[in-house]
Amino acid sequence: MTLKDELEQALQTLKKNEQYRQIPALAHDGRYVVYQGKRLLNIASNDYLGLGSDSSLQRAFFEQMDQLSDTHYPKMSATSSRLLTGDDTQLQALELEMQAWYQTAVCQEDASNSPSSPSNLSRPKSVLVFNSGYHANIGILPALTALPIKTLVLADKLVHASIIDGLRLSQNKTVGYRRYRHNDYAHLARLIEQADDDIRRIIIVTESVFSMDGDRADLQKLVQIKAQDARIELYVDEAHAIGVLGETGLGLAEETQTLGQIDYLVGTFGKAFASVGAYIMCDEIIKRWLVNRMRSLIFSTALPPINHAWTRFVLAKMPSLTPARTHLALLSTELSEAIALKYSTSAASTAYTSPIVPYILGDNARTLAKAQQLQAAGFYALPIRPPTVPANSARIRLVMNAKLTYDDCERLIQQL
Repeated sequence: MTLKDELEQALQTLKKNEQYRQIPALAHDGRYVVYQGKRLLNIASNDYLGLGSDSSLQRAFFEQMDQLSDTHYPKMSATSSRLLTGDDTQLQALELEMQAWYQTAVCQEDASNSPSSPSNLSRPKSVLVFNSGYHANIGILPALTALPIKTLVLADKLVHASIIDGLRLSQNKTVGYRRYRHNDYAHLARLIEQADDDIRRIIIVTESVFSMDGDRADLQKLVQIKAQDARIELYVDEAHAIGVLGETGLGLAEETQTLGQIDYLVGTFGKAFASVGAYIMCDEIIKRWLVNRMRSLIFSTALPPINHAWTRFVLAKMPSLTPARTHLALLSTELSEAIALKYSTSAASTAYTSPIVPYILGDNARTLAKAQQLQAAGFYALPIRPPTVPANSARIRLVMNAKLTYDDCERLIQQL
């Protein structure tokens, strides 16, 4: 049997198990996508604030860019890595503005805390921008564990695939990792207790909002656990919380007032920001270390300056988007409560966690059929199947965004 024959056989097995993937041919039309000739309301993307479909916002950006001279107009390609000639004034400004955003939020956090609480102002954060969330997670973790120091990494069972890949790349003679049960902090505490005496660092890794279940980590509990052991460092990926949660949109850490206690605060611009790229907020010495040791940064061509200009444009508006975040929370809660009532999984009142609302059906075939039914009813909804999610937990990942209306939400609920 040839290699092509074996590949075809493996692909046929995926089809048989309802796990075969294809890239859908889509066209975009504001809040809608055009798929197989049908105009469907998009409830599958991570455009949580609806900025990606806001044509007036995009026009305002280009009008602002048109005021610039040819010399200062952001270029369409960086043409090189940052360590060669790929750095740019737009990127430098973005990092400084992100740093200022963080520092403003930390000042608010300090003002809200009791006088006996430690101040965060003595621990300012620097910002380093990357090409994507995947670049960030596969590069940061191996760089952080590159020193010959006995290190144990403890990650939530449901962290994103990019974090899992970063963990695998981090393993060496002095570094090991284990997974604690999802949001089970008693299990996490036991793993910490079981750590060998020669372990000098323990890095706890979690998402703040989990991408497939839409639930939250308990950041305040994690901060309490950290306070009990000087070896512990916290790595929190805010990919699905940035722009969505917090008074100014800085994420769950802002909302829970834990910003100053998180060592590595990671996030992306490709979701609520409707842009591209990712970042880490960390100590300045960590930033310098990453610049020297993070392979996915060092050996990647930087993103185009025009993209960073757009991210800056959105960032300037982010603190003022509270009405959009409030509307998003109300829509998401309405949908969550409807699903909970339908399946009697919880009380009628459901606390808001995120715009990601999993509609778990379990069986792959049943999930595919429900997705097709929703598409026939005018909704672009997609099935999520193993191995993306655990076995027997196939689901429709329903995603609310701030451009949806209450009527949209009601029509969707009627189809569930």
